[in-house]
Amino acid sequence: MVSKFSCIECGREYQPGVRFRCDCGGLLEVKHEFPEVSRALFDGRMGSLDGPYCSGAWRFKELVDPCIEEALIVSRPEGNTNLYSHRILCEYVGLNDISLKHEGENPTGSFKDRGMTVGISEANRLGAKMVACASTGNTSASLAAYAAQADVTCVVFIPEGEIAFGKLAQALSYGANVLQVKGNFDDAMRLVQEASERLGLYLLNSVNPWRIEGQKSIIFELLQQRGWAPPDWIAVPAGNLGNTSAFGKALREMVDLDLLDETPRLLALQAEGANPFYRLVEGGGNSLEPLKPSTVASAIKIGNPVSWKKALKAISETDGVVEQVSDQEIMDAKAIVDRCGVGCEPASAASVAGVRKLVDEGVIDSGDDVVCILTGSLLKDPGATVGYHTGNVEGVTPRYANPPILIEADLASVEETFAQIALAVRENR
Repeated sequence: MVSKFSCIECGREYQPGVRFRCDCGGLLEVKHEFPEVSRALFDGRMGSLDGPYCSGAWRFKELVDPCIEEALIVSRPEGNTNLYSHRILCEYVGLNDISLKHEGENPTGSFKDRGMTVGISEANRLGAKMVACASTGNTSASLAAYAAQADVTCVVFIPEGEIAFGKLAQALSYGANVLQVKGNFDDAMRLVQEASERLGLYLLNSVNPWRIEGQKSIIFELLQQRGWAPPDWIAVPAGNLGNTSAFGKALREMVDLDLLDETPRLLALQAEGANPFYRLVEGGGNSLEPLKPSTVASAIKIGNPVSWKKALKAISETDGVVEQVSDQEIMDAKAIVDRCGVGCEPASAASVAGVRKLVDEGVIDSGDDVVCILTGSLLKDPGATVGYHTGNVEGVTPRYANPPILIEADLASVEETFAQIALAVRENR
């Protein structure tokens, strides 16, 4: 079995190593010489208690990193995230059948763990002593945790004042060296790439093609959970576009390996204030124009996404759609997801907000089968959640607010409040 790096621009191939771009400047992707695989092989590993196959990423090792030795794999384990549905959610988006795949159930609370386990394992194979990333929060939390597991030094570049405390706390706690950059994520991303090249850091942003390989497992696991029956649509929040790229690659490879009978359409959702990929697709251009991002959804607050060319291919190959949603739409959709007892961080809810918008516009039929990817945990950004319910998110009206109720410290106040709650319940039935 052989795995190589291949340039998405000119097709030049390289041996996998500490290289993330072709000599022509193009991004690299991993091309595998796949062994013979079947659905039965992967189904037989479900419920395994032993590593690495107890991981929802490494269960699909032959599709993710077939050449790496099992002894080099660093896993917590990750994956095995659940699918959820709820009456309230169906009513909100206007669909008979919608489910949520909650990647916030990963060890550090986001989908990043799937890519990071593969990236850190490859760093382990290469003998890397120092790893690095730029991050709006989730990548730094994941890298810090996996670097600690692998006992390697970790450096993360974050935009000063633009990272939720739930995510910053993780990076600090796991022992990462946190560098706060006076700028936005795109400044941090530029700087970490320059530093990695100059100082020999092993870069673990999604420009690293092994990250994409791990994130493909979201699709593999989703389809396995559905008995290998594809939905009509898969909706995913779109920031740096790693997931959009990974999903397209996963679906392409599954078709080639006869593991998929029909290809779902991808729906990539950007925030209105951080929408360069949407503008590119909507305008029919050939080159992405960076912008200064602004959105409450910090995880997708990215104005110059690295993986846009890979993502464009994924959208084209799946007859996909790229849409934008406002902060109002994102936070209202988040409130509905939270109300279902599932919960997510703001960026995750872009997928649900986008589906609702496209159902209203008639692009998605009410009878279509849709899966939305929730990318991060509710506890990743508690400030945004509390801010919404207390009316303190700038530019957002809390249409589904559930504010705390202040009462006096006596039973009469409790009784009066209970009467008000009972009345509200009757009126809403």
